Amino acid sequence: MSDDVTTGKVSSWLRGRLPEAWSPDGVRVTVDREEVTVLLPLPGAEGDPADADELDGRVARFRSESRAERMTVADEAERRFGRKVSWGVTAGERTELFTTLSVPVMTRLRQPERVVLETLVEAGVARSRAHALAWCVRLVGQHSADWLAELREAMTAVERVRDQGPTP
Repeated sequence: MSDDVTTGKVSSWLRGRLPEAWSPDGVRVTVDREEVTVLLPLPGAEGDPADADELDGRVARFRSESRAERMTVADEAERRFGRKVSWGVTAGERTELFTTLSVPVMTRLRQPERVVLETLVEAGVARSRAHALAWCVRLVGQHSADWLAELREAMTAVERVRDQGPTP
């Protein structure tokens, strides 16, 4: 497994590996320690389709028809980058994930933070502390989207500069 797996490296490899019909130049890739998530633009669904049922059908058809090829690419990428590969499609503002990992995260919380989680569980907002924590992370992500986007852009710029530098 490579310790220097970056979004840029995975994206470049995928652009060369994915079928042209999948618009590899429009692929969005997210990389973390465990997983590579690949979001493909849904073929034939330019813009934001108005008919949700039709879009559901297109997503289901693409998922079914592309499964064998996606699994072949995923197997190659998993060997190359040492991370599981998850897939999804985008159509306009809609994102539909086919597969994703659910990774346990260990954290230590003090009583005030645990009280927040317990309140969410007791109120029926969450099923468990783990579910409550995931809910909180999603909520923070939604309300700080601009700041997180700016941070991700800065990290991408750092990756780009790192990739252009000398190799050890």
